[in-house]
Amino acid sequence: GRRHGVEIIYTVMENLTEDGRDRGLDYKLSNFFIARGSRDARVIDALAPGRDELVISKTSSSLFNSTNFEYVIRNIGIDTIAVTGFLTDQCIDHTIRDGADRGFHMISVSDACASDTRMRHQAALNAFKGYCRNETTATLIAAMDKEFSAA
Repeated sequence: GRRHGVEIIYTVMENLTEDGRDRGLDYKLSNFFIARGSRDARVIDALAPGRDELVISKTSSSLFNSTNFEYVIRNIGIDTIAVTGFLTDQCIDHTIRDGADRGFHMISVSDACASDTRMRHQAALNAFKGYCRNETTATLIAAMDKEFSAA
């Protein structure tokens, strides 16, 4: 995506408050407590953001519910969102459905998402029909290469 100038936006789970009182109910019940500024609240080194790439902290399952993500992407002019990460059947699921309901063209990058088990991962991908396109990393890159070479 970078070589074509595609906007890359990262999200991390991170409490906004020291005691985590801002977390969504799911995070509280699941005991997700990611201290603000901690190593666990950063993007892993292998996927380190570029100098001008955005990193948005979230405190709920859906990226749309506890962040300014929608405001940011609308201002940038983004209408298609490719989603990667984990858990496919939780955070990815919520983000894809919420994005589709808001009118965004959603893409699940199926081999760049994961869940606790392959069965849960596949069940989520099957349930996405109607909300998004399921693409592999290779097919998405090939489509971008084709689109941007024609431009």
